[in-house]
Amino acid sequence: MLAHKALVVVADGHRAVLFRNVARHGIELEEQEQITPQNLQDESQGRQPEETVPKDEDEATFAKQLTERLNLMVLQHKVEELAIVADPSTLGVMRKHYHKELEGRLKKEVPKTLTSASGEEIARALG
Repeated sequence: MLAHKALVVVADGHRAVLFRNVARHGIELEEQEQITPQNLQDESQGRQPEETVPKDEDEATFAKQLTERLNLMVLQHKVEELAIVADPSTLGVMRKHYHKELEGRLKKEVPKTLTSASGEEIARALG
């Protein structure tokens, strides 16, 4: 069960959507922000991870930069609890870059592509 105000990150290699759980009991997601590679390039000096092939570079870079942003949010105490829903390859890249503090607040990971799903569908996947 996710806590009230838990952050839910739904990502793939091209975009991410951040939700907050607004339910006191259960899961009811409210969209907070949409993140694209362009948003993150403006914020980050992040470089692509090693061992990538050209086709995967943009997706891996986005996943790394997204994780750096989440790490910062956790370290700034903007996130008490979070869940991450991402396609398996994006999730794999993200895991390599989790800060220890983020790992401690991570309550659930779901390896699925749900960036186009509704809040209800995402809540069911987290359920």
